[in-house]
Amino acid sequence: MARKHSKHAFHDDEPQDEDAPAPAVPCWLCGRPTGKTIVWHHPVPKSRGGRDVVPMHAICQQTLIVNFTNSELQRHGMDVEALLANPTVRKFVDWVANKDPDFTATIAKKRR
Repeated sequence: MARKHSKHAFHDDEPQDEDAPAPAVPCWLCGRPTGKTIVWHHPVPKSRGGRDVVPMHAICQQTLIVNFTNSELQRHGMDVEALLANPTVRKFVDWVANKDPDFTATIAKKRR
């Protein structure tokens, strides 16, 4: 079957509006709009059978990875309120609430 469009050419039938920004997708954890970088996070880890993905900031994803094991993430599943019940995660979300969508910082490792 032949291609409808060339692989390398711009499509004439699609609008090419460079000035209109893409609509901001809210972060699954903190609710802030995402910036230029969107991380597609598996709330239930792939190693535990997770297939669904949600948009997140990289810093929010790192916070989850540091504070929860794969087993804990599997137990919580898609329940973001259960994750926010953790005092460390709640403190982080309150702190990051007024930051720029593309804000990034080093996340402290959890002491185990």
